[in-house]
Amino acid sequence: MAKKIDIDKIQKIHFIGIGGIGMSALARHFLSEKKAVSGSDRTLTPLTKTLASEGVQIFAEQSAENISSDVELVVYTEAMKEEHPEMKAARALKVPMVNYFEALGLAMNPYYLIAVAGTHGKTTVTAMLTDIFESVDKDPTAIIGSLRAKTQSNYRAGKSKYALVEACEYKRDFLHLKPDILVITNLEYEHVDYYTSLEDVQDAFKTLVSQVNEGGVVITDTGNINITPVIEGAAAKVVNYHEFLELDLPLKQPGMHNRLNAAAATATAAQENISVEEADRALGDFTGTWRRFEYKGEVNGAPVYDDYAHHPTEIRAAIDGVKELYPGKRIILAFQPHTYSRTAALFGEFAKSVGQANEILILPVFAAREENQTGVSSRELAVKTLETNTNARYVESLEAAEAAIRKSADDQTIVMIVGAGNITELAESLIK
Repeated sequence: MAKKIDIDKIQKIHFIGIGGIGMSALARHFLSEKKAVSGSDRTLTPLTKTLASEGVQIFAEQSAENISSDVELVVYTEAMKEEHPEMKAARALKVPMVNYFEALGLAMNPYYLIAVAGTHGKTTVTAMLTDIFESVDKDPTAIIGSLRAKTQSNYRAGKSKYALVEACEYKRDFLHLKPDILVITNLEYEHVDYYTSLEDVQDAFKTLVSQVNEGGVVITDTGNINITPVIEGAAAKVVNYHEFLELDLPLKQPGMHNRLNAAAATATAAQENISVEEADRALGDFTGTWRRFEYKGEVNGAPVYDDYAHHPTEIRAAIDGVKELYPGKRIILAFQPHTYSRTAALFGEFAKSVGQANEILILPVFAAREENQTGVSSRELAVKTLETNTNARYVESLEAAEAAIRKSADDQTIVMIVGAGNITELAESLIK
């Protein structure tokens, strides 16, 4: 369907589920192109309220009446069911419909596209690249999977040829993109509700590598054994971002993972004649993004950090970052597993990673799009964690976790709020 749509000729677009971080950024992009944009979501949030203030027509209820006869394209999130009233109304009116990632390809493929893929670090690298390109007046358009701390926005409207976007591997969605430069930060088995194995994930990435435009470049960790099969036989030039790694680079975000993110961003910038010195200056001022090791405030004198980490590798990296920044301090970690399938598939690894903290509170699994077909539970994960850390326990709610943290936190502790679900509300409550 996407191939038949001339996005330049479309003047009115409606988003179903506009409050999502990617959807709202894309809505902002079309609004910047002077298109009429409307959207609906089940609940109003600060993000949808901001969109309304910027000129997007927001519907607080999702109903067929939201699809007016002058709507020319409907963009929906993959979570939407076929029987959704707005989708049914669009079909009745014969309005073309595309999912978010198809729409992203329609909007961004005409640019000189720099796409950032990988299991971890996509958001941070995309935001770092935005800061770097912005600092040298390359004026990029950017769609970021979080809010930049610098601007409190997930979108940057640029006037140059450059577009910077995240390329999400879920359901092979990134195959709607045709990059000129492709960044692959790293690669692990993830999205276990869709992919059957690591090899299945690698096959998707290999296909994406084959879609890099002629004369394009792949920026990656060529020594990563999970990536080696992906870049084997690639027609595009391959650059190892480890050659740009600076261990002593002063960053505001701690941890080796952020130095690697910075190396990937610097290697990418170098392809567009941005010097290492110019990149370093921008990276030194980089203040991060929402829910990526985000400092929220204090509780009982203990700094509180909120992090989106929902994979064992990400959790270990976040804990290592805290230990680097606050050596000798005790770490209280509240973790909300995200999806039953991921929790079951990576069960033992989750137990080991959260066990690196000093005190662990494990909340109920945030189901997201799933029903529990595995039988896994957070209570079982807490028991498993006890094998390596005797100070781990299950807590039944955000309120119970808050009470436990308030009782335990002091000026010798660091509080980490970790997970991709609604656990961010706990961070907000703690600092009030």
